[in-house]
Amino acid sequence: MGVAVFLPLVLPLTAWPVARLAERHLHPRAATLLLTAVGVVLGLCSTLCLGLLAVVGTAQLPGNPLPDGWADPEVREAVPHDEVVGKAAVGALGAVLTSCAAFLLHRRRTARQAARALAGLPPRRRIAVLPDRMPYAHTLPDGRIVVSTGMLAGLKSAERRALFAHERAHLAAGHHRHLLLVGLAARANPFLRPLRTSVTYTVERWADEEAARTVGDRRLTARAVGKAALLTPRPLPALPAFATPGPVPRRVAALLGPPPAPRTWPPLFTAVGAAAWAALAGTAISAFASANSALTLILILHAATPL
Repeated sequence: MGVAVFLPLVLPLTAWPVARLAERHLHPRAATLLLTAVGVVLGLCSTLCLGLLAVVGTAQLPGNPLPDGWADPEVREAVPHDEVVGKAAVGALGAVLTSCAAFLLHRRRTARQAARALAGLPPRRRIAVLPDRMPYAHTLPDGRIVVSTGMLAGLKSAERRALFAHERAHLAAGHHRHLLLVGLAARANPFLRPLRTSVTYTVERWADEEAARTVGDRRLTARAVGKAALLTPRPLPALPAFATPGPVPRRVAALLGPPPAPRTWPPLFTAVGAAAWAALAGTAISAFASANSALTLILILHAATPL
C-alpha cells in the first residue's frame, strides 16, 4: 500500500471547499445534512486508520497480545516505517479518544447543569421561562425551550413569535444531533473543524428560514435574530447552550434577501455549479480512497491471522 495507507488522515482537507460552497449556495437544510454525512464518514475512516496503523506498527513488540501473524514482514510492509508510525498512531489514537470522551462529558455536564436549573419546573412543559434578568434563549436535547424573562422583555410580541419559531425549528430537526456528530468528527481529525464551523452556521440558518416561513415575515425574523443576539451577553453566564448563535450579521443579511432556492445543488453549467460539483466529487473520491485504504489494511490483517 505504501503512503496510500495515510490517505484517511489527510484527505479530510478536501472537504474544506465543499463546506464553504455548501453554506453559501445550498439550502441550509441540504447543506447541514450533506456536511454532517461527509464529516461522519471521513471522521470514522480517519479513526479506523489510526487504529489499524497502531495495530500494524506495534504487533511485533514483545508481550503484545495480538496474533503473531500480524507481525509478519508482509503485513508490516503495508505501512512505511511501521515501528515509528505505529507508536505515533498509538499516541494519536489515545488523543482522539480522550478528546471525544472530553467532548461527550462536557455535553453530559451541560445537560445535568440544565436539569438542575429547571428542577422546579414541570418536566412536560416544552417552554421553560426562567425569572432571570439576563437575556438568553436556547433549546435543550430533552425537547424543551429555555428562555429568560430578560430576553422576553427585550422583544416585542411579534419578535417573540419569531424567536420561539426559531427554537422550535431546532427541536423539530434535531439540530443538536448534527452538532454532536460533527463535533465528534472534528475531534477525530482536526482537519474536519471547518465542517463543524459550517454546520454550526447552517443549522442556525435552517432554523432562521423555518422561523421566517412560520411567521410569514423575513424582515421581522431578521429583526428578532439581530435583537436577540444584541441582548444576549458573551460569554453566557447562565444556562450553557448546546449550540452557538453563529455569525449573526450573515444570518440577518440572508434573511433580508430572498429565500434560498430549495435546490439540492447548484446547476452544473454555471461557474459556481462547476466548482461545487468538482469539490463534491473530490470529497467523494477522498471518502472512497479513505474507506479503501482502511479496508485493505483490514484484509491484510485478516489474511495474516491464523485460523
